[in-house]
Amino acid sequence: MRITFLGTGASHGIPVIGCNCIVCQSNNPKDKRLRSSVFIQTDHNNLVIDAGPDFRQQMLREKITRIDAVLMTHEHKDHTAGLDDVRAFNYLMKKPMRVYAENRVIDSIKREYSYVFSDDKYPGIPEMDLHPIFNRPFEINGEEVIPIQVFHNLLPVFGFRIDNMAYITDAKTIPETEKLKLQNLDILAINSLRVKPHVSHLGLDEALDVIEELQPRRAYLTHISHMQYSYQELEKHLPANVFAAYDGLILEV
Repeated sequence: MRITFLGTGASHGIPVIGCNCIVCQSNNPKDKRLRSSVFIQTDHNNLVIDAGPDFRQQMLREKITRIDAVLMTHEHKDHTAGLDDVRAFNYLMKKPMRVYAENRVIDSIKREYSYVFSDDKYPGIPEMDLHPIFNRPFEINGEEVIPIQVFHNLLPVFGFRIDNMAYITDAKTIPETEKLKLQNLDILAINSLRVKPHVSHLGLDEALDVIEELQPRRAYLTHISHMQYSYQELEKHLPANVFAAYDGLILEV
């Protein structure tokens, strides 16, 4: 399995012009973060989790030419605003893009992209094949995907486990029943928005507590805002098996 972090940033605390914080003023490319997304390549699939506003830029940067499916964690725009650009893969692959999401998120996609699902289709619009998922395992091309239901304040959000890696973003709490699905991981990617706690995201200490409890072999922090430490400083605060993810980071598992 090959994991590419397409983006590791968050719209909460997104850097703004004129901001004088250490992260915004950093010259370290690892502090320059697009919206959070990950590309997972296995023997069976090329999968993308979330397609935010930077989706097209991320695809071009990584020279990705095939995606078998897009998995959606939830309906917020920083995770869905790039779905229009699946049209490039429609052209390359000569078929609609399979998009997997729970029914609430599917309803949101249909509203936001109503022109895609209109009976009177305009030529050249993106084509999506929407697949509802629930809090139980499902398969894509014969490969099992296990949803992990976490909560973004009160909003249910899906993380996903594929083989011995799991990706969780926009979590504040993880129910005990869902933690059972996160045992014996080689890789855990989990959100850590900022140094201080947040109402709907794990802060740094909270994320480290979750990692300590779950005991993955390696963990990577993602969905990071400019209110987190800079990359160089953040690495100093992390245990030996925990790392700050950055855009373009590639892991072989």
